[in-house]
Amino acid sequence: MPSLNRVQLMGNLTKDPDLRVTPKGTPVCELRLAVNRNRKDSAGQTHEEVLFIDIQAWGKRGEVLAKHTAKGRPLYVEGRLKLDQWDDKQTKEPRSRIRVILEDFQFIGAPPEAAEAAAAANRSSENLDEDVPF
Repeated sequence: MPSLNRVQLMGNLTKDPDLRVTPKGTPVCELRLAVNRNRKDSAGQTHEEVLFIDIQAWGKRGEVLAKHTAKGRPLYVEGRLKLDQWDDKQTKEPRSRIRVILEDFQFIGAPPEAAEAAAAANRSSENLDEDVPF
């Protein structure tokens, strides 16, 4: 049976990006995006729902996002969902969360130099499979 794991989001960053490097030297950037939705109830009152989404950006994309974004900045993100599971260190209870693994992004209303950096990051990661020997 075919399946699809694809996410498209647009919202504002709720905090500054957190860029770290793995022990193997790979950059990884942690982001949090707020996505708003307005709806009307049966009485005609408008209600705003806010969803906070954790996003992880690896490699060059993560470096570009860390350099050119900040809290409050609007961002368009494409990626896939990933389920993280672990046992809580204190309570030993199982825990889980769903996050988005970023595969592509676009700055919204970004200065030209930031948009160019995003395009370069996306182009450089498109050729990742060229080094695979099979």
